[in-house]
Amino acid sequence: MALGQGSWTATPASPTVGDTVWLERQIPVPAGWRVRPGKLDATERVEPLADPSVRRAPQGWLVRYPIVAWAPGPHALTLPPVWRLAPDGRADSVAGGVANFFVQSVIPDTIRGPQPRGALAPVRLARRSALPPAAALLLASGGLALGLGWRRRAPLAVPAPRRVALEPEVADARWLAAGEPKAVAARAAFRLRLAVARAIPEAGPALSTAECLAAVERARPHAPLRELRELLEQLDRVAFASAHGTDVAALAQMARRFAREIAP
Repeated sequence: MALGQGSWTATPASPTVGDTVWLERQIPVPAGWRVRPGKLDATERVEPLADPSVRRAPQGWLVRYPIVAWAPGPHALTLPPVWRLAPDGRADSVAGGVANFFVQSVIPDTIRGPQPRGALAPVRLARRSALPPAAALLLASGGLALGLGWRRRAPLAVPAPRRVALEPEVADARWLAAGEPKAVAARAAFRLRLAVARAIPEAGPALSTAECLAAVERARPHAPLRELRELLEQLDRVAFASAHGTDVAALAQMARRFAREIAP
């Protein structure tokens, strides 16, 4: 580490060409003052690597300049002034001074008068065979042909769905014997409403009983509307009542007969 004019120090002690060198100096200032170092300009032999930094020091502030030297030997670098800024807005400057440091060469001392070497001759490209590209092209063409053939294969024959035997309808007597009169009434009413909807599309199954009867009256004024109303209302009472005394089997038979008569 060499001490130079202006109390600047250079770190490391023995830098070589191309190494980062830190030039440091402590600036004493009163309490509350700050410092602002000037910008260092580049020269042919020395170049700054970044803006200067400022750190707290025991007696003021420590100013640091990162530089690099491109030439070996002794260097005397003049540094810019450092501004001191007071809390009340006053300012004055301190002369930057000169930093002296020595930079060693990266070329050994045994080489006297090194001369730069000329450019090397261009490297000749190695001869390459055309067989690998041709083989790759042949393999790619074969894969493409196989892929097209696979995509154009004949469609697979889909077997016909297997016929499933339907279970026979459960008779009304079995439902009634099992204590399910509501199921018998609901099935009879549903089939009757479907038959009415097939004959008169305006009286669809989604309509209520009153709306269905109104649609039947508009479409077929001469239809047995009174019998249809009584039959549907009785079936609804059986399907939705908690207790009933109606002959549900007879109502189901009447609903089947009425459905056959009203069917188109």
